[in-house]
Amino acid sequence: MQELHDAPLAPLTTFRLGGPATRLVTATTDDEVIAAVRAADDAGTPLLIIGGGSNLVIGDKGFEGTALRIATRGFALEGTTLTLAAGENWSDAVARTVESGLAGIECLAGIPGSAGATPIQNVGAYGQEVSTTITEVIAYDRRAGETVTIPGEECGFSYRHSRFKQHPDRFVVLRVRFALEDAGGLSAPLKYPETARALGVEAGDRVPAAIARETVLALRAGKGMVLDDADHDTWSAGSFFTNPILTEAEHAAFLRRVQDRLGPDVAPPAFPAGDGLVKTSAAWLIDRAGFTKGYGAGPARISTKHTLALTNRGAATTEDLLALAREVRDGVREAFGVTLVNEPVTVGVSL
Repeated sequence: MQELHDAPLAPLTTFRLGGPATRLVTATTDDEVIAAVRAADDAGTPLLIIGGGSNLVIGDKGFEGTALRIATRGFALEGTTLTLAAGENWSDAVARTVESGLAGIECLAGIPGSAGATPIQNVGAYGQEVSTTITEVIAYDRRAGETVTIPGEECGFSYRHSRFKQHPDRFVVLRVRFALEDAGGLSAPLKYPETARALGVEAGDRVPAAIARETVLALRAGKGMVLDDADHDTWSAGSFFTNPILTEAEHAAFLRRVQDRLGPDVAPPAFPAGDGLVKTSAAWLIDRAGFTKGYGAGPARISTKHTLALTNRGAATTEDLLALAREVRDGVREAFGVTLVNEPVTVGVSL
């Protein structure tokens, strides 16, 4: 177990932002993870868990406490059952399942970060969410002081949310188990219209899983959503805001605001989101409120490839990023009466 003091955290995040940690511990086994967590808890020391760093906004002052970087490794495939250590690179794991001819997570290709973060955020993209394939999450329960196995149906999954996100200081994910599908090398039925269009098929069709993965990677790359050190459009946390979910009353008020601002013939995106709920598009809101691709004059700007991504152009600070995020959030609220919520976790700062 490696230990550093006054350690920079910015290099451990995809934003490349944030100040140092008082202490940085890198754990490469589950036992090391548990020992580090117990030591911090016993001492009453604040603890920050870092996986791939793709969903973190760390304040410029850094973190006063112990930052625990989970660097565990483990990829085990038994039939169609996949077990991943929390520190496994998620995108690499997806590629390996596709190479093995299995379906279920192929459209989650290219998403940066670690496997252990996927159940926390209920990671999803291009018509797939990990909640549909996760069967168990093995985690250290800080409250009980023991390792627990939580069935998928008890994880409280919903849109970009879970039991783990709801109780961020309780569980430390150690391993995640998935049930994949052997469809003879084909993908799961395609659910996302953009993916189906790019492949020239209909929604619900299957295609070779490798082709589905390659198509998703190309779509993501075109939006700056595949990490590339040389491309500042990828110095981000992906989508910075979640798609708003509105009640019927909120949606009706939103539509009135749209008509008043953009005219009666404009229809914003709307998707069913459960009983009496409607999901709309954060990207659409941001763009129609006047924050287009490349918006910004400072070192933090909206991506030139995707409206939802806020980026560090190379010399930004966390405060630069937050100033842009607040400007976008407040502008959308003023224009449409909808308050956007940040997807990345903030550490030592807030919007």
